[in-house]
Amino acid sequence: MIESGRPRLRRSHGNGRLVRLSPVILTVVIAGLAYATPPEMAFSRLLPAAPALAAAMWPVLPTVLLGTVCLLLMIGLSLVFPDLGAWWTCGGIVAVTVAAAYGSHVRLQRERTLFQVRLVADAAQQVVLRPLPHRFRNVEIESLYLAAAAEARIGGDFYEVVDTPYGVRLLIGDVRGKGLPAVGAAAAIVNAFREAAHSEASMADVARRLDASCARHNAAHPPEAPMERFATALLVEIPHRGSRITIVNCGHPPPLIHGPRTVRVLAPSAPSPLLSLAELLGDQYRADAFDLGPGELLLLYTDGIAETRARDGAFFPLAEWMRRQPPTPPRDLLTALHHDLLRHSRGSLDDDIAALAVRLHTP
Repeated sequence: MIESGRPRLRRSHGNGRLVRLSPVILTVVIAGLAYATPPEMAFSRLLPAAPALAAAMWPVLPTVLLGTVCLLLMIGLSLVFPDLGAWWTCGGIVAVTVAAAYGSHVRLQRERTLFQVRLVADAAQQVVLRPLPHRFRNVEIESLYLAAAAEARIGGDFYEVVDTPYGVRLLIGDVRGKGLPAVGAAAAIVNAFREAAHSEASMADVARRLDASCARHNAAHPPEAPMERFATALLVEIPHRGSRITIVNCGHPPPLIHGPRTVRVLAPSAPSPLLSLAELLGDQYRADAFDLGPGELLLLYTDGIAETRARDGAFFPLAEWMRRQPPTPPRDLLTALHHDLLRHSRGSLDDDIAALAVRLHTP
């Protein structure tokens, strides 16, 4: 699932229709008040507000038509109340209607541009965060992505899962930086993983391939500041038979295993360099082996989850939260995590979030 980091408000179709009709309602109310009250109160002078409001939600032609209706209403009121000073108001209606029509045109142009941008973002999402199957042989997997910006479709967090001759291999990571440069680096890493995961027998060699790909991308698209664009990553191999998984941790938050009795943190025995920094720190990528029993749940996540803050600055207590969760399928765990993250942050996330929940079944 890929969602915005802010909760979505459900609005009924009736409320939406009422909002769209609000310029008409405003016109009727103003005209009724102008007719029912003494001329000295001059409610008719508020009629230009109706086409101005229409410009915010209507196309150009309906906005002009409403302005014309307001103009005719004003002329009719001037026949009923000769001392109303209608010509000034009529001039105001004409001027506001012309400005409202232009504003409506500009708004529609920007909406079309935004629509095209979102189409491109959706295409990028399909490249970097394509939908994952829920099952790879004996491995059940669910994914979660939350964009920090309400308008965003994708950010610098990434994940991928492939079924290879060596087992099911997973990748999750986070590119430092924001915007399109971060998305480009994430795409380069994910594409390299899709190839290397099938051809490299060692997970450490897969990590080296990812580092080389990230370095080449940075060389072709230099970051604006030195050392600005690197990535943390976590690579996991789950064999088709057996329960001994292999993990290479490239500076990424350690995954958690939710077992029947406790929650285990799978910390690396020795640090491995971040992607794109192996040339400076050395390419000594180290693989660690851990047990993942059938029915246990493995959670991979980016640092946006652990660093989600409440209003008082408190971080989201992920390990403690996991300990409170009952045995549950991966999908239900991520649904609960999504809900509690938004509740903890009051719907205001500061960073993108990605997570993979994995459960091993008996072959």
